[in-house]
Formats: sequence, C-alpha cells, structure tokens
Amino acid sequence: MADSSSNYTRTVGTGQIQTVIAEYHVSSNPDVADPASERILLTQDQPFSNHKAGQLAFGPDTFLYFGLGDGGSEGDPLSNGQNLGTLLGKMMRIDVDHHDPGLQYAIPADNPFATSKSVRHEIWAYGFRNPWRFSFERGTGRQFCGDVGQNKFEEVDIIQKGENFGWNVMEGDHCFNPPTGCDMTGKILPIAEYDHSQGIAIIGGYVYKGSQIPSLANLYIFGDLSSGKVWYLREGPAGAFTQTVLLTVSFEVSSFGQDMAGEIYIIDYAGGKVLKLSTQ
Repeated sequence: MADSSSNYTRTVGTGQIQTVIAEYHVSSNPDVADPASERILLTQDQPFSNHKAGQLAFGPDTFLYFGLGDGGSEGDPLSNGQNLGTLLGKMMRIDVDHHDPGLQYAIPADNPFATSKSVRHEIWAYGFRNPWRFSFERGTGRQFCGDVGQNKFEEVDIIQKGENFGWNVMEGDHCFNPPTGCDMTGKILPIAEYDHSQGIAIIGGYVYKGSQIPSLANLYIFGDLSSGKVWYLREGPAGAFTQTVLLTVSFEVSSFGQDMAGEIYIIDYAGGKVLKLSTQ
C-alpha cells in the first residue's frame, strides 16, 4: 500500500483544470509527506471550475477509493453522472500496489466493469453530483457518502458495487431531469436526505465507534457546511434510517475525522480548528 495519497487540482496549458490523484512517501517526519516523492497515478480534465469532490481513502480491502464530481456548472449539462465513459460523477476503486500496462495502477479484477469494452474500468459506482466526503464503517466495511445536491436536496448514500445513484436524473429521492416523471428504474435511493431549508451542502462523516459517548454507538454522524447542523442516522431493524439533529455549531463544517479509537472530530473551515466531539 502507498504511504499516502492525494487528490488535488492544478491548471495546465492555457487554463485547463485537472484533478490529480497522486502517491507520496513519508519524509523523515512520519506526519509529513515528501513532496519530491510524488508519483502521479492519474489525471482527469475538468470542464468547469466547480464540483471536483476531493475525498480519497483506502478501503478495508486495501484498494484506493476516490470520488469525482460531475464536472461542474449547474445541473450536469454534459450528463457526466450517467456517462460510464468518463470518471466524472463517479466513485472509483484502484489498486496502487500493482500496475496494468499503460497505467500507474491496476484495475482490481472484481471491479464491476473491469472487463467492459465501453465503460471505464476504474468505476466502482456512478450517478453522483459531488461526492465530497465518504468513509468506511469499521467492522462492516460499508461505504457511507454525502453527495452534495443541486438546488433542493442533500443526500446520504451507502455505496454499492456497480450501482447507479441517480444524478442527474434524480436529486435525492426526487426527479430532477425531467422534474417530473423521471425514469427511476435501476436507481439506488439515498438512505437519508434533507432539503435546503436545513442546509445547502452536505458534509459526510463517520459511524461512531468510540467509547467516550456510548449513546452514539454505531450511529452515522454527518453535517452541513453552511447551517452548522450536525445530525446522526440511526438504523432500524428493517434497514431504514431515521435522522436526528445532534447539535448545531457556530462555524462552517468542512469535514469530519475519526481517530484510531473511533472518536469523531469536526473541522472548522474558516477558523482552521479541529474540534473533538464530546459530551462537555
């Protein structure tokens, strides 16, 4: 497995924006990457200036997962979310410990489209607008993702191999293109959603596996960038989830983190602080 990986954007040529997925080794300081060790794994041209996503993480299977937004603008005008010939609007899964011919990585043999002649082999799931933050639940390996919506709805998904999560045909549980009577066949609905009266940009989090707040055990914690709301999802016996406000913070939430003990941290975007979730 790589020491560390990075997802960033750069501008090349006459202004073309690219997403770069790169590998780094640690420096003499184990908490700092060595910039001279960069190995670029892949690049993806971006047609617009927004919706780049940004999360990447090694799954429990040791493969690298990363999400990319639909490419930007409004409403996915290029229909990238449903286009299996591009990485935009997708969740990817690659093997960074091996190389396939012509690549800086390998395609896992059990990727859902690994042998397709027309679909990008890296794709793990598709139909996303901007899968900004995702995580793997410890113990189960389930991949939870907060997919940022368009004008009305934000959603939480549990990512499933090879499945279509709807964008830009759907936004959350609702038709988007067309606004009514859309074809929902084969689309995976979110496990939870909220409308823009409660916030405007979902920030995916983690399933709590710590010991300091027993009441949150096995609950999925997530938030919203602008409203400061932090919710939890509780799974019922039939697999349905109920959503409850846990707290409201006074800052913009940009991300969550989880330590080795399973405790959860909230990132203050403008203040640059890392705050631990606690009962105090």
